Amino acid sequence: MKLQKTVLMSLIGYARVSTEDQTPLPQSQALKSAGCAEIHEEQASGGNRARPVLARVLERVAKGDTLVVVRIDRLARSLSHLLEVIERLEAKGAFFRSIEDPIDTSSPQGKFTLQVLGAAAEFERALIRERTKAGLASARTKGRVGGNPGLRAKDPAALRKVRLARQDGYMERLNETAQDWVPHVRRLRPDLAWEDVLHIINGPLPEARSWTQSRLQRAVKAYVRDGFLPVEVLARAGRRETDDRLPAIVAGIKGAKPDMTLQAICDRLESMRERTPRGRSKWQPSSVKMLLERAEKLGLLD
Repeated sequence: MKLQKTVLMSLIGYARVSTEDQTPLPQSQALKSAGCAEIHEEQASGGNRARPVLARVLERVAKGDTLVVVRIDRLARSLSHLLEVIERLEAKGAFFRSIEDPIDTSSPQGKFTLQVLGAAAEFERALIRERTKAGLASARTKGRVGGNPGLRAKDPAALRKVRLARQDGYMERLNETAQDWVPHVRRLRPDLAWEDVLHIINGPLPEARSWTQSRLQRAVKAYVRDGFLPVEVLARAGRRETDDRLPAIVAGIKGAKPDMTLQAICDRLESMRERTPRGRSKWQPSSVKMLLERAEKLGLLD
């Protein structure tokens, strides 16, 4: 009789206070009452991107776990940041719950609330863009120079504000494509070289959405900086024997989609323009099966 693997699910609490004068005790007590057996506390301002405790929590969250906070402002510095964190949890098969807000991504109602928040965030961005364009047009008709006076004067505070806004915009754009590359990077780096990881990522993507190596590495560094990927993915890839490269690539493809057929893997390898062990361009299921068996012996398959 085949034994089914038991998945342990847990509620993981996160509490944050802004200053050393504040205490996270009320939040921790509320999280404990909500059933959180594991609670992480952090002291950091709401606008601070550096949240080492939160980064560690997001990294260790496993499939089926739920990240719990008392209020969403304890977790995120903005609506876009909240959606970003939730997308990272969903990519790992985990959930998010706020005790005092109607958000629980494990329920249909919570997912609906999240969709409303996402629409509201997009609407807010559209209004800001429209007001900015109207304001600049009005200023030009009156002979005034548009833009931020602080930027023209190279004020450090103004420059920092613009830099952070650009970073947030860049992260939002990355989030739209995260499902294309984050799972592969998380599983394959640094075991595979960037070039091979890039081929696996681009294999199923249309040319318009394909990545370059420099663009991918920049995206990965941004996710490492914000704690959504472990720093180990940036390590230098180890030297791999020539005979082990193809098994590693095939294992990477299979690991991303375990139910993928041998023929589908053949098609993927051909789209990646990978040559067979004998140097041919046309792949056969038997060759893929042989490489998967070798990958298993090498410990490359889960």
